[in-house]
Amino acid sequence: MFKITIAGTGYVGLVTGVCLAEVGHKVTCVDVDEEKVNLMKKGISPIYEADLEELMRRNYNAGRITFTTDYKKAYKDADAIFIGVGTPELPDGSANLTYIATVARQIAESVEKDCLVVVKSTVPVGTNDKVEQFIKDFLVNDVKVEVASNPEFLAQGSAVHDTFCASRIIIGTESKWAEEMLKKIYEPFNIPIVSVNRRSAEMIKYACNNFLAMKISFMNDIANLCELVGADIEDVVKGMSYDERIGCKYLNAGIGFGGSCLPKDTKALEYLARQYGYELRTVKSAIEVNKEQKTLLFKKACRRLITFSGLKVAVLGLTFKPGTDDIREAPSLDNVPLLLDHGADIYAYDPVGINNFMKRYPEGQHGAGRITYVDNPEEALKDANVCFIFTEWKEIKTIEPAQYRKLMRTPLVYDGRNIYKVEDMSREGVEYYSVGRPGRPVKGFNGMY
Repeated sequence: MFKITIAGTGYVGLVTGVCLAEVGHKVTCVDVDEEKVNLMKKGISPIYEADLEELMRRNYNAGRITFTTDYKKAYKDADAIFIGVGTPELPDGSANLTYIATVARQIAESVEKDCLVVVKSTVPVGTNDKVEQFIKDFLVNDVKVEVASNPEFLAQGSAVHDTFCASRIIIGTESKWAEEMLKKIYEPFNIPIVSVNRRSAEMIKYACNNFLAMKISFMNDIANLCELVGADIEDVVKGMSYDERIGCKYLNAGIGFGGSCLPKDTKALEYLARQYGYELRTVKSAIEVNKEQKTLLFKKACRRLITFSGLKVAVLGLTFKPGTDDIREAPSLDNVPLLLDHGADIYAYDPVGINNFMKRYPEGQHGAGRITYVDNPEEALKDANVCFIFTEWKEIKTIEPAQYRKLMRTPLVYDGRNIYKVEDMSREGVEYYSVGRPGRPVKGFNGMY
């Protein structure tokens, strides 16, 4: 087993560290945030992720994982250092590599033995070559340091499961020494390893995420056309899913993709192509479709209503997907500001995402509108004039159609995740609009809007 240090305890770093400890490695997690480190020492995970906190506590109590802000001590005698810091998007779409560079220099000035630096962060093709040279430029001691690429393919909400049950592990190396060490590190996982060079590994990550993004945007585009021609996207998806060339995953229509990966990675790859004088038209189109898709429901509602001013608007779901407290690029972030600008009185519910959303939009008045956070969907729906569903949490999916009619002042529902059957909502007297399916307004309804 190896002595491994993890740089960064965000979503990628913490999951990686905990899972490596679970298979027997000695792991030290480093973070600059002392408050976060103290929380983890108490057994509290700073991120919401299924099974993560339980595994973190178990391995901490067993002495297989520790948490610290002392990077010098953590890096100096590590066999391998995994970098899992953020590479946020810059205004031009490129990746911000500042945090990668900071960690690389700290490593160079701290390591006292031969060590493998493994970059798990998503970085533009060619970055790991620069990281290796950067470390060598600032290396203090006479030791060997090589850099490997090991991109992550985790889905938020199931990251621990994805780590232990991955379809493959991608490693990108430039020497047999680095390749063999990484294979030994991952040997306990008993998962197929695809070994390529560094640049190919970097591109595999971008290619996979961009393909998924294009698939989602394509289905959303088809869903929008279905509404115009009178087709039902769910019937279309059912027919497509039997085709083995297409598969059944990532075919569900909705209000666009979000999160920490797909939006950022599509823009980064499109930016990279432009730097080489090439236009990635497919990726560019996926980005444009996704941008428009996120506010699709708001535009539908604007065509239906005279104004949002003075209306109680229920917002169900704030995170970009269920199973995580991550709100990055969530559709709620596009729609809530629009609703507030138009004077809506928002009552928002999410089982785990409220605290993160409140950092952007504290409870209270925002311009013409106001936002209030509630503990359950029923409180959001009570006497509401309009409801928007942005996330398909089970707490939201289990609301019966009749409840909308019973609780709302006017049962007008805009569902961005196609949770309900159109027929069921119509039968219960709910005016219901979803994505890619024929709307079924309730005739003869005289409620006040």
